Amino acid sequence: MVPQSAIQAMDLTTLKAVVAELRAVLVPSRFEKAQQGEAHGLQIALRSLEGSFWLDLSWLAEAPRLLAITPPARQGEGSTLAQQLQHGLRGLALVSLEQLGWERVVELGFAARPGDPLQRSLVLELMGRHSNLFLLDEQQRIVALGRQVRPDQSRLRPIGTGDAYRPPPSMAGEPPRRLESQESWRRRLSLVPVSLKKALLQAYQGTSPALIRQLLPCWHWADQPVQTLTDSQWQSLWEPWQAWLEALEQGRFALQLGAAGEYRCWSPLAAATGTQPHPLALNRGLATYYGQRLSQRFWEQRRQALLQRLRQAIERERRQAEAQQLLADAVPGSEGLQQQADALLCLPNPDRSQIDAAQALYRKARKLRRSLAAILPRLEQHQQRLQGLETSLTFVEQLEDGTQLQALAEELEQQLSGLRPARGGTPTLSRRGRSRAGASGRTTPAAEPSPLELRSAGGLRLQVGRNHRQNEWIALRHARRGDLWFHAQELPGSHVVLKGSEGQAGEADLAAAADLAAHFSRGRGNQRVPVVMVAAETLQRIPGAEPGTVRHRGGEILWGEPERAQALLRSQPLAADTPEAERNL
Repeated sequence: MVPQSAIQAMDLTTLKAVVAELRAVLVPSRFEKAQQGEAHGLQIALRSLEGSFWLDLSWLAEAPRLLAITPPARQGEGSTLAQQLQHGLRGLALVSLEQLGWERVVELGFAARPGDPLQRSLVLELMGRHSNLFLLDEQQRIVALGRQVRPDQSRLRPIGTGDAYRPPPSMAGEPPRRLESQESWRRRLSLVPVSLKKALLQAYQGTSPALIRQLLPCWHWADQPVQTLTDSQWQSLWEPWQAWLEALEQGRFALQLGAAGEYRCWSPLAAATGTQPHPLALNRGLATYYGQRLSQRFWEQRRQALLQRLRQAIERERRQAEAQQLLADAVPGSEGLQQQADALLCLPNPDRSQIDAAQALYRKARKLRRSLAAILPRLEQHQQRLQGLETSLTFVEQLEDGTQLQALAEELEQQLSGLRPARGGTPTLSRRGRSRAGASGRTTPAAEPSPLELRSAGGLRLQVGRNHRQNEWIALRHARRGDLWFHAQELPGSHVVLKGSEGQAGEADLAAAADLAAHFSRGRGNQRVPVVMVAAETLQRIPGAEPGTVRHRGGEILWGEPERAQALLRSQPLAADTPEAERNL
């Protein structure tokens, strides 16, 4: 099976299904505009008698695709490629949409009107890391392209602006034929003693790993040598092979989403394309599939980048704190220097060199004692920053989706630049940040935080901070007399506030709050975690520290169980205020 995070490639079968559906709706249609929202993708707007439609043409190596999409955000109209398409296709109509043979290449033909000779062609090649987009003139010369291919990148097919377009080399293997006999098909697959999967990929064009998974009754057959297949296994493979070819021939396409990130676009029982409830149902379904998968991959990449930056910053702060600690540890040695100087001056007849040495020792001892006043604040500052970074690392490590990613990324930039949000919510600059921002640096008030909210067994609200601003908001700015604050003891993690101001808290309510504090901490992997509980009104903010960094006196120790918190989280929807949630999506 495909891993959950994998993106299924748009293979030949999918491309034929997409093109068949698009052709029925978009040919003919008038070109309206083009925009390039990302480096490896282009979007064009077309208008037909049925209305306006957008096409997404992407040559991204991980997910090259051609799909009809919902109207995208307006962006990238000024890119060079978009402007070249605007100029080259202005006033033309899409009069043909062809995918020929068994290649993953689509050609969109543009002319002044249907029936006229083509003036421009837009060719999209969907071939993994070799994917590309080409705008061709009437002589099939390249006017613009998605990416240049230099001779040092490809000796077989270097290609650039002004060159004559050459189709990609043909795929290995024979084109599948529905009229081929079962004996010939079996003989062709058995020519070389390889696995069944490799035999299918090598013997026939248009096959793909995804198609092979759809054809095989049992996936473990894929690695089985072809010489070991029984007659019944060959028959079990022949029947879906014929059904696939029949579906391609008759245009029986329909999107079926499976488990673990898989989909298929053909079925012997599907209706012919064009009779579905929505004329672009398959395209829209695939657009949703790729949008979700690419969004998931994008936020995971950003999350890994944040983790790397945080770990580097933590290591840097730790080294600086250790250096200051070594300086602080050296201060007690000033007494020894003082005693050495005294011993020199107490000699019966100290000479000039001994007196100079004693004076030097006195000066060094005084310097060490004076330096302590500067060392201790710096050491405290490094320790506070280290604590804040460790907490941020815990937040990022425990992210389960992208809703909080943007807020955490903004906080990390503030941490690394010296920006400190004030108590009122408007960011202010520390000394380090002011020196970098300059006199004209401006900040704007941030939206009100929206922490995670749940209900305890007794119906009381439980608030969980998922970043520093939310920790600050629930523990210091929004807490009321009677609220209880929970935090894993001596571990970085989230603040949890039980709204005892709204009702009497029982033992089950306290246990739920402690479980949540344990779950949203660095101790999540432990069976039990010590959790500190104090009255929220007794908390004090530490000046100069990261938002949400508090000190308290006393408190009661409870034992939280992260597994029980998971049950609580599954039992009810996670409530969050709309503004920040929408901003972070």
